[in-house]
Amino acid sequence: MFINKKNERISFSSTQTRFDYPDFLEVQVKSFQEFFQLKTTPDNRRDEGLYKVFQENFPITDTRNNFVLEFLDYQVDPPRYSIDECIERGLTFSVPLKAKLKLYCTDPEHEDFDTVVQDVYLGTVPYMTDKGTFIINGAERVIVSQLHRSPGVFFGQSVHANGSKLYSARIIPFKGSWIEFATDINNVMYAYIDRKKKLPVTTLLRAIGYESDKDVLEIFDLADEIKVSKAGLKKVVGRRLAARVLKSWVEDFVDEDTGEVVSIERNEVIIDREIVLTEDHIDEIIDAGVKAILLHKEDQNQQDFAIIYNTLQKDPCNSEKEAVLHIYRQLRNAEPPDEATARDVIDKLFFSDKRYDLGDVGRYRINKKLGLNIEIDTKVLTKEDIIEIIKYLIKLINSKTDVDDIDHLSNRRVRTVGEQLFGQFGVGLARMARTIRERMNVRDNEVFTPIDLINSKTLSSVINSFFGTNALSQFMDQTNPLAEMTHKRRMSALGPGGLSRERAGFEVRDVHFTHYGRLCPIETPEGPNIGLISSLCVFAKITDLGFIATPYRRVTDGRVDLSDDGVVYLTAEEEEGQIIAQANAPIDADGYFINQKVKARLDGDYPLVDREEVILMDVGPNQIASLAASLISFLEHDDANRALMG
Repeated sequence: MFINKKNERISFSSTQTRFDYPDFLEVQVKSFQEFFQLKTTPDNRRDEGLYKVFQENFPITDTRNNFVLEFLDYQVDPPRYSIDECIERGLTFSVPLKAKLKLYCTDPEHEDFDTVVQDVYLGTVPYMTDKGTFIINGAERVIVSQLHRSPGVFFGQSVHANGSKLYSARIIPFKGSWIEFATDINNVMYAYIDRKKKLPVTTLLRAIGYESDKDVLEIFDLADEIKVSKAGLKKVVGRRLAARVLKSWVEDFVDEDTGEVVSIERNEVIIDREIVLTEDHIDEIIDAGVKAILLHKEDQNQQDFAIIYNTLQKDPCNSEKEAVLHIYRQLRNAEPPDEATARDVIDKLFFSDKRYDLGDVGRYRINKKLGLNIEIDTKVLTKEDIIEIIKYLIKLINSKTDVDDIDHLSNRRVRTVGEQLFGQFGVGLARMARTIRERMNVRDNEVFTPIDLINSKTLSSVINSFFGTNALSQFMDQTNPLAEMTHKRRMSALGPGGLSRERAGFEVRDVHFTHYGRLCPIETPEGPNIGLISSLCVFAKITDLGFIATPYRRVTDGRVDLSDDGVVYLTAEEEEGQIIAQANAPIDADGYFINQKVKARLDGDYPLVDREEVILMDVGPNQIASLAASLISFLEHDDANRALMG
């Protein structure tokens, strides 16, 4: 038998693919390697993956800040058993994880306490084989990538029972509380915190520093400020007030407990907003000692911002302090002890990087959507974000822009193995940090080392339960090599933080035009999971931010760039508005389109365009299909259901 005889492969395709196939396992292997960063030296490690988890959870201090446990570095020892031994003996193919920790004392009373640097064993961690699988208790398992809604801001629309359209903007963070801005049937805008606590959006603006009506109206350039004088006020009689006229004074009273004299600022509304100024009001305003009043601007744009005036009417607060206390009451259903505590609660919700994190993706999406230039390192919300979101929502209400398409692939991203492990290590190390803190508090006067503080089972138990019980950790399909490969390239919208079969509607499951070259429209299971589980297309790659990109060749003035440098990978967002020719469009040896008119694709449409208008071209006819579907010969002549069976 001629085992090594190479059979000549004959291609019957009418269009030859001039593009090399990528490494099909890259989606698994690259993600895992970037998580562990074992090939980079400790000094050169990027702030991501396992290194980032350690940085987020360390240093750990006791309650009195006497002892500090710092993280220096981590290392992985070689596995104890080989892959074959693990399969044979029913073991987990894992590596011991060790961290170099430094314990020192900041309290001068503990002079006898020496700084200790130790390598501490944190437990064993399942390690990926070269084939992109894990061996857990002797069985090969695969961590399926999850397709979930990307962090960022989403603008949506719903229809009320009475037929009026309601608009909303939802900010979804990587970690932290959700905040939603929504309109109601009375044309008032509310902010919802964690989907339950509701308050007028102007109350939130006051709490973040836009204290007076004047400050709020100035954000949107809605009012004219008029200095108070008899002559000046007479000129503006007949115009409507944009803000309340407040009389302010300071009241002193003696605190019964301390005997101190305390001053409190009092406000009284003399004339409410939206009232037309008359001659009678002039003396009232002057007597109250008001310095300036705010009037509606006399231009056409006022109508667009009617919602801001309506919201101010509903706003129960007049100052920053009142707004902060009001939000605290809404969130906690209790009276705040003092203003500082109330402010602290609000700051922790959205402006503290410990509690709130938009992630790289969230910040990138918000900047892109709202046209902001905020630093990518700013992972918390800023005042600018909130104001721009409100302005965008007002544009939406006035039909000056469109709502987001939730099924567009620029709004969905992939959580690969590395990111899922990042979440699990985060949970495990946070638990470990809690026990370390407790042990530090107990061992007050003793001499102890990092090893005494750490229980290695804490982290291992979290990681092992993830590999053993998580919905996305699946027993590998080993029917044949193709089934194995397909399983590793699968994308699931199910699992923790994703959709559930019962709740997923028709739109989520449907094929979207952005799936072209990214997710296969053919390969999806029949039954309850249809459309929720899909497969990555042959040439598709996953970007650093987790979006799926597909390759195209550049086209200039009707000439296709056939060199390797002429290939560009585009995400769904980058592809918007591009005119793309099909891979089977006839071209000559130099890359020029033969026909004057070329059949092309523009977002969800298929126009016939002049060859000079084409910007990009598909790299191959099988670009649209997954690995398994593209192996079906003459796929285009096959019945859709039969292709699915393949």
